[in-house]
Amino acid sequence: SPGALVCDLEPASDPGTLEKLKLCPALTGAQQDTLNALLLSGDTAYGDPSSWDLRTLQDLGPLVLALNQTTLSLVAEAVREDFRRSIAAAYRSQGHSQREKSLILLRAFAAAAAASRPRLKRSEDSCWCKPINASTIDCVSYLSPEELDRCLSSDFLIENLEAVLAQPITSQASQILKKKVDEFFSPVIPEEQLKRLGQLSRLYTEQEISRWPVTSSDTLSALLSPSGGQWDDSQVQQLLSRYLELGGSLTGPLLRQIGGKRLCNMQEEQIQQIPAAAIRTAGQLNISLCSQTKKEQLYRKAREAFASPASSPGPYYCQIWPYLGGAPAEDLKALANSGVAINMDLATFLALNPEELQKLSVTDVKNLLGENLLELKEAENEPSVVSWLQSQSQRELDCVLGIGLQGGRPGPTGTASPACPTTVTTPASATSTASATTPATVTTPASVTTPASVTTPASITSTGTVTTPARVTSPASVTTPASITSTGTVTTPARVTSPASVTTPASITSTGTVTTPARVTS
Repeated sequence: SPGALVCDLEPASDPGTLEKLKLCPALTGAQQDTLNALLLSGDTAYGDPSSWDLRTLQDLGPLVLALNQTTLSLVAEAVREDFRRSIAAAYRSQGHSQREKSLILLRAFAAAAAASRPRLKRSEDSCWCKPINASTIDCVSYLSPEELDRCLSSDFLIENLEAVLAQPITSQASQILKKKVDEFFSPVIPEEQLKRLGQLSRLYTEQEISRWPVTSSDTLSALLSPSGGQWDDSQVQQLLSRYLELGGSLTGPLLRQIGGKRLCNMQEEQIQQIPAAAIRTAGQLNISLCSQTKKEQLYRKAREAFASPASSPGPYYCQIWPYLGGAPAEDLKALANSGVAINMDLATFLALNPEELQKLSVTDVKNLLGENLLELKEAENEPSVVSWLQSQSQRELDCVLGIGLQGGRPGPTGTASPACPTTVTTPASATSTASATTPATVTTPASVTTPASVTTPASITSTGTVTTPARVTSPASVTTPASITSTGTVTTPARVTSPASVTTPASITSTGTVTTPARVTS
């Protein structure tokens, strides 16, 4: 928009530019200087900073982030305090990026408050916010790290740790709190207190974590809670190692908190300690980043957890699919031939072990993908798919899959590839000028080979209704019924092989009903 163009231009000393500057995602140093000069002049809609109230600071919106100490020092201390409290109250419900901005404001207002107070000697009297207690606990977010160290007693901190940590706290202030906790519980923090550390736990090094008495799954769960912030992978690895070292067992809920990515970071010996029952209650874990060896470990545990697929392959697949990257070919073939629609999605198919994929037939792949088969065409250049295609007959790919995949093995040189087999049904031929009924059911007995040949053609022409059963027994009893009712011309060849050579033509012409049984016994 035209107003936003001001963000790219040199700032002008025009009070009208203030509202336009609110559109800028960030102000340059020159723009911030111009902003403060305009506000200090008092020649704006906001008036002189000394006359500002809480509503004025709120109306400044994002511009309040650019106020320098000179401008802030002119704002009445009571107004600054009200604004600080409003920021602190909103902090808990804010997202990460907004919290960062809130902390910037809190640090700026804390610096302005410190600058407006006379410097005092380092003593208990230097706590301008008074010794922090239940009624002044929100001062935690307002004090500088040095003031926090002086004004917050360790006894009050430990007794009210959760309430203190609920306040907006800078990273420097968090280090002060950690130091006080460590001093209070030296040399080792008790397990019950570890559950209360919250965001402070993320400040501990791997070496410090290696000394924690983490023996309970409840303690580990509390430490892993996302409410305390983001852990480094190395910290989680050390935490899990310590828990398992002290005899802890990983449960399904713990595996969900750990997540697939960090599960893959565990050592193979640690993964081996995971009970199959934990996999059953862990939900769907993404183990795509695991090594092949770890995928196979987890698949074996999952197969044990979800039992055999024989009785209910459908529900079994819905549980086992996140772990199929570790499945052997024989298990994949069993799923493919289970008799139910698997409909494996393409992502799962591409995550299969490439070495095991090579062992699957074209029909196996067709049965596994089911209704998702067409998507395989989109992945025909994926390395694992290319390798699989190269090991398959191109004719089989065309005839069984029929989705245009290329890259299979061609047929023998110099020979044309035979057409894909098709099923053809040839019905009896009937021509009629009146009513004709031709049953479609014909029973053909097994072929019997004998030294000689008997041919029995039967040609019947009728203008009425003709019923011609044909029964031949040779050398035992073989029955080939052919029932045709027609008012036109019907031709019914019947081929019989017999030890003797017999020819029995039968030609009948009738205007009524004629029944001609043909029976040959030899």
